[in-house]
Amino acid sequence: MAIKKEDYLFQSALIRAREARMLTREKAERMIDAATFGEAAKMLTDCGYKDMSDMSAKEVEQALNDRRAAEFDEMSRMTPDKRFVDVFRMKYDYHNAKTLIKSEAEGIDRSDLMSPSGRVTPEAMTAAFQEDRYTDLPPALGEAVVQAKSTLARTGNPQLSDFILDRAYFAELADDADKLQSSFLAGYVRIMIDSANLRSCVRTMRMHKDADFLRTALIPGGNVGEDRLVSASVTGEGLAGLFTSSLLDNAAGLGAAAAAGGTLTKFELACDNAVTSYLTGAKMVAFGEEPVIAYLAALEGEITALRMILTGRLAGIQPEIIRERLRDLYA
Repeated sequence: MAIKKEDYLFQSALIRAREARMLTREKAERMIDAATFGEAAKMLTDCGYKDMSDMSAKEVEQALNDRRAAEFDEMSRMTPDKRFVDVFRMKYDYHNAKTLIKSEAEGIDRSDLMSPSGRVTPEAMTAAFQEDRYTDLPPALGEAVVQAKSTLARTGNPQLSDFILDRAYFAELADDADKLQSSFLAGYVRIMIDSANLRSCVRTMRMHKDADFLRTALIPGGNVGEDRLVSASVTGEGLAGLFTSSLLDNAAGLGAAAAAGGTLTKFELACDNAVTSYLTGAKMVAFGEEPVIAYLAALEGEITALRMILTGRLAGIQPEIIRERLRDLYA
């Protein structure tokens, strides 16, 4: 039986209730300005987080990872089609693959950097990697790992293996969006690709790399084609014009300045904010997969913001520095 929008009624109502407890900009500002780290951390109990006021930076990281994994597990059980949750788990599979490949190349055990939030457990991923047996992994992931390992062994360049895994990740995202026939998810994937490609263009221009290098870094499937991005980047003109009237308009304008040697902070922030802005469209949808997608993406943004605030406070980073790096929040 085909899944209908109405099948998401209960989950959509639950998500709306949880969104009301999510981190807001006002609460984030109060956390940044709190007298102590402990006071800042205690504010999060109202958002459903455990008390982290006595934790170290490593313990904070673990608590945030545990929160994400628990939310993914619960949403996966509740969602009529769990592939919408797997879309968000996918990123951690590719992160874990990158970690394993670099660990092998450097001869260093980096298993502590692996995430439990993927579709494949870190233990299963490690076993597949060590045994060169990838049949138990999602096919696209397994093929990408083989190619990335081979490329790193041949070239010794970890950046090239990262490019391979990034392209495979976004290709799998786009393929799932197509199979799920969700226009909202498809739009989310496209703006993420545009954001990633815009960053690649700016970094390539800052490093004075050529068009061949940029083509290796760019990801197909965005709203702006690769040829147009390469042409604009090579000439150094018109990059901002490619995104006029889009959500990345402001980011592209800041990117042009960053490419010429200006600061990257505001540009990177604007790229993130453009994606958040896209997600707010789900607030107008009463029920369906859109609230699920937006909530999981918002959860990722919330955890990123909390990591920045809490570890920043522990490290004694000045409030104004934390504040200027904090992206827009969905709530």
